[in-house]
Amino acid sequence: MPYYETVFIARQELSSKQVEDLTAMLAKAIKDGDGKIAKTEQWGLRNLAYRIKKNRKGHYVLIESDAPPAALHEMERQMRQNEDILRYISVCLEEPSKGPSAIIDKSGRDEEFEQQEEAA
Repeated sequence: MPYYETVFIARQELSSKQVEDLTAMLAKAIKDGDGKIAKTEQWGLRNLAYRIKKNRKGHYVLIESDAPPAALHEMERQMRQNEDILRYISVCLEEPSKGPSAIIDKSGRDEEFEQQEEAA
């Protein structure tokens, strides 16, 4: 089965518990379609680059899954119907990522940047 990375943005008015419940509902759609959830990350409330449906902020969530395409389509269908989700994107991966995402692991990026500056 292919690996997918899905990031969605939920409305800023939602609490952290509501975002977790929303993530669990979407993960259930993957599991019901014979898929597996490899990783979920809550990136928290972040500023949007531009206003979406009168919102300036949104809760960002990452879901990595190993699922058949039908399960991914079902999850995307549920996201389209849910008014609490502002935007989403799903990308097919060649292999699952290792460790935390770049958003979560900012310290690792900063260390790499400092090493590059020292080398130059």
